[in-house]
Amino acid sequence: MENNIRVRFAPSPTGALHIGGVRTALYNYLFARKTGGTMVLRIEDTDQTRYVPGAEAYIQEALDWAGIQLDESPWTGGPYGPYRQSERKEQYLAYAQQLIEAGHAYYAFDTPEELEAMRERLWAARVANPQYDSLSRMQMKNSLTLSQEEVAARISSGEPYVIRFKMPRKEEVRLHDIIRGWVMVHTATLDDKVLMKSDGWPTYHLANVVDDYLMKITHVIRGEEWLPSAPLHVLLYKALGWEAHMPKFAHLPLILKPDGNGKLSKRDAEKQGFPIFPLEWIDPLSNEKVAGFREEGYLPEATVNFLAFLGWSPGTNDELFTMEELIEIFSLERIGKAGTKFDIDKAKWYNQYYLRKRPDAELAGMLQEQLDKLEVGYEAEMVHKVALEIKERAVFPKDLWKDGAVYFIRPARYDQDVAAKKWNAEAQNIISQFAQAVEDDAQALTAERAKDLLQQVLDKNNVKIGRVMQAVRLALTGVGSGPDLMNMIEIIGREETVLRLRQAVHHLHVTP
Repeated sequence: MENNIRVRFAPSPTGALHIGGVRTALYNYLFARKTGGTMVLRIEDTDQTRYVPGAEAYIQEALDWAGIQLDESPWTGGPYGPYRQSERKEQYLAYAQQLIEAGHAYYAFDTPEELEAMRERLWAARVANPQYDSLSRMQMKNSLTLSQEEVAARISSGEPYVIRFKMPRKEEVRLHDIIRGWVMVHTATLDDKVLMKSDGWPTYHLANVVDDYLMKITHVIRGEEWLPSAPLHVLLYKALGWEAHMPKFAHLPLILKPDGNGKLSKRDAEKQGFPIFPLEWIDPLSNEKVAGFREEGYLPEATVNFLAFLGWSPGTNDELFTMEELIEIFSLERIGKAGTKFDIDKAKWYNQYYLRKRPDAELAGMLQEQLDKLEVGYEAEMVHKVALEIKERAVFPKDLWKDGAVYFIRPARYDQDVAAKKWNAEAQNIISQFAQAVEDDAQALTAERAKDLLQQVLDKNNVKIGRVMQAVRLALTGVGSGPDLMNMIEIIGREETVLRLRQAVHHLHVTP
């Protein structure tokens, strides 16, 4: 067991947190708890042009909902704060200056027009990957090509500049990834990334390396999309003299579309009708609303179990794990390299399982909440019985009402297709007699007793049950399919059963 493990989840407050971001946070959290380490959350908000009001609060609420507890964050504090990069702005320039003084970075004064001209010139020269790199930088306007006096004059005059990393020209960068093994990249393929922008803010590359070092992060567990940036980050650690403190890297596999063809996007989710964000999000700028797992009825424990398996495997056939069990069994080495399909049907399967596991009283409370919202009258005992009756079929809490409504609301109309096929003089006669038998019977109306009474009526008329059963269902529910009818009769009671049977005979009356 390693000591002093420190991991971080570092989202940007640029909108709703993608469900893939929640998976990243979850894996960090599981690893931290498994190793007795520390879970840090850092808000990476250096790109102020993309900041969206409400996004930070959304991140906090989403992680709280999922049960991902933070040890250090902007909201809990901690010894290495502040935990918002916008509140750490002053420190980044000092490290950029350190890189310049050590010859690992330089000032660049090129205008957007000059950068575009450079790319066009390289395209014309048939350079496969036109970029600002160890070759092209010597034709550009920067502190490598200008005199010290001119550089100082440009800076003192307020001319805009950026600070770029001076990529070594011929060097192989080796990076060991816990999930992918050794990754090797030659610096000839890499460009001179901007470290400090002209507005005085650092880019992600400088800010995250500096903050990970200062916050003593030991493991960087993040999405695969950051793997191309990892060689630069390795070089930054070396250039700043922090190589001995460089964290271990683990780049998580992509979450793919359900068919496995490409990365899952918001558009894919909307097209196929499933959520891609943990909570509902209303964009404050466009007022666009997007669905959330929580609002769609997914339980947090089901969502966590589902997300854990998007790339990770326990090495057994077991699929059901609580958060505590996931912590016990989790390891980074059991995360796969290949992208993983986003199977919403599997998420529903998990949800159905965990919904059934909820205490009966809680399920009854969910149904009662929906009844209250719709102002439907009920008796508490009946609500409890209905919840128990339909919980095996329910996938979401809303299904408790969808499947349970028929117990509380007498049919106002009847499925005409079923009536045309199954309602006839014979069925009408059996149902009339059954209503009378239920009304006259002195015994308690249990499901078993209701079945006996119906069978007595059928035997007396020499009719097989299959000939009239769907008509009985139509009379009680208004539709041709649904819950166990005898159990339903026991739950709704004698008076309601008789009323429904006779109402159907009246509405669907046929002349013998």
